[in-house]
Amino acid sequence: MKRHLLSALTLGLLAGVCGFANAADKAPAGKAASGIAIEYIDPSVRAQDDFFVHTNGKWLATTEIPADKSSWGAFHKLHEDTQPQLRKIIEDAAASAKDADQQRIGDFYASFMDEARVEQLGVAPIKDNLAKIAAIGDKKALPQLFAEFNRHGVTAPFNLTIHQDNKDSTKYVVDFFQDGLGLPDRDYYLKKDDAKLAEALAKYELHVAKMLTLAGDANAAVNAKAIVAFETDIAKIQWSKVELRDPVKAYNKYDTAKVGELMPGFDWNAYLAATGVQGKATYVIVSQPTYFQALDKVLADTPLATLKAYAQWQLIHDAAPYLSKAFVDENFAFYGTTLSGATENRPRWKRAVSSTEAALGEAIGKVYVQQHFPAEYKARMEVLVKNLLTAFKQSINTLDWMTPATKKEAQTKLAKFTTKIGYPNKWRDYSALTVKRDDLLGNVQRANEFNYNKELNKLGKPIDRDEWLMTPQTVNAYYNPEMNEIVFPASILQPPFFDPKADDAVNYGAIGGVIGHEISHGFDDQGAQYDGDGNLRDWWSPADHKNFKAKTSQLVAQYGAYSPLPGYQVNGELTLGENIGDNSGLAVAYKAYKLSLKGKKAPVIDGLTGDQRFYMGWAQVWRMKMREPAQIVQIKTDPHAPGQFRANGTMRNQPGFYEAFKVKSGDKMFLAPKERVIIW
Repeated sequence: MKRHLLSALTLGLLAGVCGFANAADKAPAGKAASGIAIEYIDPSVRAQDDFFVHTNGKWLATTEIPADKSSWGAFHKLHEDTQPQLRKIIEDAAASAKDADQQRIGDFYASFMDEARVEQLGVAPIKDNLAKIAAIGDKKALPQLFAEFNRHGVTAPFNLTIHQDNKDSTKYVVDFFQDGLGLPDRDYYLKKDDAKLAEALAKYELHVAKMLTLAGDANAAVNAKAIVAFETDIAKIQWSKVELRDPVKAYNKYDTAKVGELMPGFDWNAYLAATGVQGKATYVIVSQPTYFQALDKVLADTPLATLKAYAQWQLIHDAAPYLSKAFVDENFAFYGTTLSGATENRPRWKRAVSSTEAALGEAIGKVYVQQHFPAEYKARMEVLVKNLLTAFKQSINTLDWMTPATKKEAQTKLAKFTTKIGYPNKWRDYSALTVKRDDLLGNVQRANEFNYNKELNKLGKPIDRDEWLMTPQTVNAYYNPEMNEIVFPASILQPPFFDPKADDAVNYGAIGGVIGHEISHGFDDQGAQYDGDGNLRDWWSPADHKNFKAKTSQLVAQYGAYSPLPGYQVNGELTLGENIGDNSGLAVAYKAYKLSLKGKKAPVIDGLTGDQRFYMGWAQVWRMKMREPAQIVQIKTDPHAPGQFRANGTMRNQPGFYEAFKVKSGDKMFLAPKERVIIW
């Protein structure tokens, strides 16, 4: 089951920076390190003109993106650093399992690494399913087919997920949402005047044809053309990424018995029965009802032969990473190279680790935290989070744009925040998952259905407040408004985000900024629509809405003026929530840092004041490089701005930055005080 929690706002991996030599390792005994990679500072670029390049310039000039990566930065570096650790955990399980979960881990990994068997099987693992689709005689079979695809994680024109009801957070609800495209965004199909997108679409059609040919389709070229035309028709009726950000607009409640009225030509009763939803839910949510209404006509107008070819293509695409080398190579040639710019596929063991993690992530994470997450890291993080929450509480009281009644509501929400650090209190039970050492694709499909059933079985049961949406070994963090919780997995608690050997300044600027970012998501343009119990409820006065809109509109304009590539602007509306998170989070982290000093003056280390190290800590986090095709995908799909703008764009709105680096009128980083956006 695909996760479709549009409101689960996470800190994105695409906006990352490269790791660096740990400055703490160079510090004299008994003296805190600065935590700043001073070897990467470019003194030829003034901090007042381009803070991102000043802090990271020598890294940018000397670092090459690895051949198997589309981008490179701190998130990616930490992810890569965890891979050998996870490999050892997994290979130890494969060699000598100590319990049933380790047996599953070892068997899954072994099935991926048995390349000889995968080559021998060729297309055989999907041949029966391809034949089953080919035998479909009329469109009455589509509800059953789409339901099977949903259960097995194969792309279909629409999908479903289970999450908390946005207007009754004590219940789980089924949510249906648009899906079905093989390219990253509808713009790839619709923006005919964009030469790069048009080229990607043409190459996509060739790729579809090649994959169909590998699977034995004698009419691959004709079918590929029809498939792309069908996906284009779907793209035309889909909501944009900006429209998808509105949780109120996406909350459309239907009685289960009447949801079929959206698509009279589609047998929803048969579909709901096949998905297992029938009888488990009296009502459902439809995120984009106009899409479903329009899809009914698209399905009616599209020839059955095209729909069957489309289904076969999506089945092949989903299975490709687990089939023979010909499928793997062609899949990478398009998605890895054409769309992302990477020139080499990842080594097989890394792909095996990723797939094993996708299936058994928490079972691996349980061992990972035992081996790689010291208890003192969690204790220090708890102090940081406490200080950030205190600073945010104080910040609310000083706001000049929010009315007293709404400030009271904001304080109530903040007081109800839940913090999760490192790893879950309760580990996931994998006893119902069957893994076979000689059945790679079967293992993947069973894992997908296992996850689907886990979600489906939530219906009618109490909310599981111990659940995590990420594994401990994930280099990321998130805020979930339905739970009103901030979550920080163990793997992000490493340099440059968190350096236990460094002075507090860099840690407050880095992981403190990340903590503040996630707290701020509870009060960004989406998160602020939820109350402290996780319900969509308008707790703002008209005056608050007006003042907030004025500030956020200014932020949209600021970021909309940034351009990482000629002809491609940052989408200020799509990235608004993350930009609020960055700007507000860093401002609150700065206040928390000042509170931590308790009136004392921070030491000068490496010639840098505490305030300078604080802001450079933030800029280091967003050090990154990205290949052009991947940058285009990010601009079109990612709610995060590119790394250089997460650094510079945020700095230009921070009063403390101006003081720390003596930024004045005429400097390129300068914004007049009336143009600076300060929200929380």
